[in-house]
Amino acid sequence: MGYQSYSSTISCEIRIIRAKNIDIKTQGEVFVRCYLSAGNNKRVQINTQHIPTKSDLLWNETFSLDCSGSDEDSISLLKQGSVIFELRWRSTAPFIGRINGSKLLGRAEIPWKNIFLSPNMEIENWVVMIQKDNKWVDEDAKPAAVQIGMKIQESAVASIKRKKNDRKWDDCGCCMVGMCSSCVDYDIFAIGAAFEAL
Repeated sequence: MGYQSYSSTISCEIRIIRAKNIDIKTQGEVFVRCYLSAGNNKRVQINTQHIPTKSDLLWNETFSLDCSGSDEDSISLLKQGSVIFELRWRSTAPFIGRINGSKLLGRAEIPWKNIFLSPNMEIENWVVMIQKDNKWVDEDAKPAAVQIGMKIQESAVASIKRKKNDRKWDDCGCCMVGMCSSCVDYDIFAIGAAFEAL
């Protein structure tokens, strides 16, 4: 006899769709960097592809992450976390002997709790990227924004755990010690094979 337990898999989907109001004085590429909480004060970093600043600013990239655990634990941890989005710029001008680092254009944070509270646990919004004293962006321009989609799907997985049986089992796996015909047949076969070998 056994008992049934449930664990859940929570699938988190992040979609970076497009950007607007990026008015950068110099040529380069932009990308979005996402930081997700991974528990134990750790975080996961995900970057979109780099696209030219003079393009249509369309990524349409989706990232999916699966979290497994008990229902309450997984949901509770996820609700406490958030996703940080950074819009970043990198120069495409070559520098001899130097790697081009990226510059932060703006940042936004969306708590997972907001997604849980939304209809169908799904949102799609334009998120304004908050600037931090940024000389790379024209001050008279509208703030840069990124269209982001976030979705959570939960699925319960049932697993059956069997209690340990107190009965003793023979080596063949049956519980009819000494009375199983297949055990007796196996013993007779083994004795017959031993005699033939002599």
